[in-house]
Amino acid sequence: ECIPPSFPMLSLAASACLLAAALQPPAFTRTLPASSSIRAVSRPRPMTKMVECTPDPITQAPGDPSLILHTNVLLGDKKTEFLLAASRAVSSCLNKPESYVAVCVHDGAALVFGGSAEPAAVACLYSIGSINQPNNAALTAAISELLLDFQVPNNRIYINFFDVPRENCGWSGRTFAG
Repeated sequence: ECIPPSFPMLSLAASACLLAAALQPPAFTRTLPASSSIRAVSRPRPMTKMVECTPDPITQAPGDPSLILHTNVLLGDKKTEFLLAASRAVSSCLNKPESYVAVCVHDGAALVFGGSAEPAAVACLYSIGSINQPNNAALTAAISELLLDFQVPNNRIYINFFDVPRENCGWSGRTFAG
């Protein structure tokens, strides 16, 4: 599935999904790993930088990140090329080794976006850390550019980003929390 079970979603088939809604917690709510440090500054007027975080070393752990993308267009003989380009984009935009990246694409999916079956895509990116506005924006731009080759316009693409707690990500017979 492209959305965690706690998010409203209607699954049409094993390789297709229709996004009904993705209501997320407030934008300023975030759980930080125990080994992260945070410094907040309170000022009476708006400022551009309010919080500085020190990344947790686990953000470089293998098994993450994972990109799952559903599109109603067929990628044809360019599917492997797209998968590899998306893998490079995830690695580059999140600053993670490509050997840790997993990409899954379901093309030809039964997908409706904005009440229309015109070319569209929905995707979810799961990662232990590295989920933040600059990285999310860079990856959104990169994936959107790749999808333009398949006539999927930028305004018909949703990408949801999920910062996965270590205890909720499994690899090599255990979770990253142990």
